[in-house]
This record gives sequence, structure tokens and C-alpha cells, in this order.
Amino acid sequence: MTQPMVSVIMGTFNSNFHRLEIAIESILYQTYSNWEFIICDDGSTNGTYEWLCEKYLHDNRFMILQNTTNQHLAATLNKCIFCSHGKYIARMDDDDYSYPDRFFKEISVLEQDANLALVSSSTDIFDGTKIIGINKSLPNPQKKDFLWGSCFVHPVTMFRKSALLAVNNYRTQWITKRPAEDYDLFMRLYSAGYRGINIQESLLRYYVNPQAMKKRKYIFRVEEAFTRFYGFKDMGVLFPIGWIYVFKPLFVGLIPSKMLFLLQKKITFSNNKNVGI
Repeated sequence: MTQPMVSVIMGTFNSNFHRLEIAIESILYQTYSNWEFIICDDGSTNGTYEWLCEKYLHDNRFMILQNTTNQHLAATLNKCIFCSHGKYIARMDDDDYSYPDRFFKEISVLEQDANLALVSSSTDIFDGTKIIGINKSLPNPQKKDFLWGSCFVHPVTMFRKSALLAVNNYRTQWITKRPAEDYDLFMRLYSAGYRGINIQESLLRYYVNPQAMKKRKYIFRVEEAFTRFYGFKDMGVLFPIGWIYVFKPLFVGLIPSKMLFLLQKKITFSNNKNVGI
């Protein structure tokens, strides 16, 4: 195998095998073929690691890793990055679907502009049966745009590996166990002087599970508030208005999950921009 240009990294835990297979197959169908795929099972108890080995270990483009205990996504992705060989790191989640030209278009952008540390895109929102909307991301996010929320959709983002290494990859402290490890990473990259852009077309079908929102614990909102505080502070956008946005997830966490999903769906898809709640 030649040196891969792209290292695709995925963490998975007790996956739905059907959705996982669809996600993986979408990488196999990419028009750009010089990649390696590093998948780390994060201590699953349903045989995910064995299933992955049986299905894909015969393909030398795949590397299947395993955590003996659940380490959460940030640590799992760091493990994948440590084992990677590519110039670029492409994220992929275990229940999404990358459209065939995703890698080709993202690499083209990064190769044309050496000043960019990352590129992401808009996404089609999928409820498991049909596409229910489009999340249109900001084309050229600035620091102030992170006040409302993350400006990039994590599973469709491609990074320069050198930029990730420069900020010590994902933070593995308690505030980024879940679900703010990506938000924290993007803000730390911008704090270090890096920047990214969003391609204004959907390169990924993003799966949204309303049932998962019902299970989201309030402690995750607390962790996000701390993530916002440190991120805004480092970027120099905390005072004075930043305080309002630091406490935003605490208030949002008090909204009933069904109402929250409907509200997020209405705001995001009606306004056709990335304003995740």
C-alpha cells in the first residue's frame, strides 16, 4: 500500500451494524481512493470489534483498533490519529453517509489553500427514513461565530494533520468526554491562529435520532458551558457578550426533548443555516 493521503478516523461503541456498514461502505465508494480507514471500537459489549474484524480486516486499507474499556470519543479519536499516516485526517461517524465526491472536493480545497487547517461542508439531515432538511453551514466562519455554537459539522470535516498535532489533538478532560469534543477542538484551532471554511453543498447525510436527544443528560449541558467558557476566553471573544452564550446550554437543557427537537428542526431548516441548539 502506498502512503495514504487521507486517514479516515472513526470511533464506534455498541453500533447498529446496519448503519455502521452503510457508513463504512460510503467510504469504499469514494471517487478519491488514496485513503486508509482507522476504526476504533470503544469497549463495545455487542461484538462490534469482532464484526469489524470479520468484515474488513482482510482489506489492507483498514486498521481495526480496540479499547478494552469505554474511553469516550475524544480519547478514541486521538488513538486513531496516533496510528494514522495521512497528510489529512477525515472524520466519519458510524451512522452517517459520505457522498462519493466528499474526499475529492475537500482535498481540492485544502491543496489549493495552504493557509486552511480544515474544511467541512453543509449536510443533509436524515431521520433514518428520509432527508428532512439541509444544514447550511457558514462559508467562512470567524471567531465571533462560535458564540452561538460550533461552526463546523464534525463528521464531515477534514483536517490537516499538522494542525491537529500542533494543538495536541482532541482534549480528553472531563468537559469534553461528550458531546463537546469537536466544539472545543475547533475553538482551540482558531485560538491558535488556524481557520477553516465550509463548502456550500452537502457532502454528507447526517443521521439525527430524536430518541437520542431524550437520553441526553443535563451534565452534558454543564460540560458544554465550561467548554464555551474556556474556548471563548482563549479566542478573546468572552467579554462582555460571551457570558450570555456561556450559559445558553444550561437554559436549553431545561427545554423538554421533544420540544427541543422540533425547535431545532424549525430554526435550522427554515433559516437554512447552521444554528444547532
